[in-house]
Amino acid sequence: MNTIEARFLAMVRQNPHNDVILNRMATFGLADWWLTAGCLAQTVWNLQAGFAVDAHISDYDLFYFDADTSFEAEDRVIAQIADLFADLPVRVEIRNQARVPIWYQAKFGFPYGPVMCAADGIGRFAYQTTAIGIWQNPAGQCRVYAPFGLENVMAGRVVPNPVLPVGTVYRQKTDRWRKIWPHLVTLPWPDDTGLN
Repeated sequence: MNTIEARFLAMVRQNPHNDVILNRMATFGLADWWLTAGCLAQTVWNLQAGFAVDAHISDYDLFYFDADTSFEAEDRVIAQIADLFADLPVRVEIRNQARVPIWYQAKFGFPYGPVMCAADGIGRFAYQTTAIGIWQNPAGQCRVYAPFGLENVMAGRVVPNPVLPVGTVYRQKTDRWRKIWPHLVTLPWPDDTGLN
């Protein structure tokens, strides 16, 4: 693990909810899973802004991959996760990334593309900055997956990821984030101009 990964992981683990989720998922029994997205980046931003480590985090996202794309199989995992984290005062959301291509086009109007592992979902976030996942094994060793690196999240710089045409989603989220974490610098979506 390199220096920036070690610093990032140390910051993320200061949020006790991230820590508990990683520890419990390590022995839950899913092979391909990641704690991902806002709960990681926003913990870092909270520390940088002097907020409580878990302030302003709406949910804690878990991605996993299961070739069984039935609604029933995913629903069973969702129910098990709800039980596993019932004592936490936060919302933990888990989704089978193998199912995303099934419903994505109907919801958003364009195809998502094939998914071969849980990390494929992380690489398609609208923001390179939050495209980060952490996995932990039962011995407590972590792996950080950051296809665009960690420099931007640590610098408070939000960079778009135009792999999918979701500029509206990007603008809505970044507008909200800047109100909460005013230190963030937001780069424009490719069809926009200027720096926010």
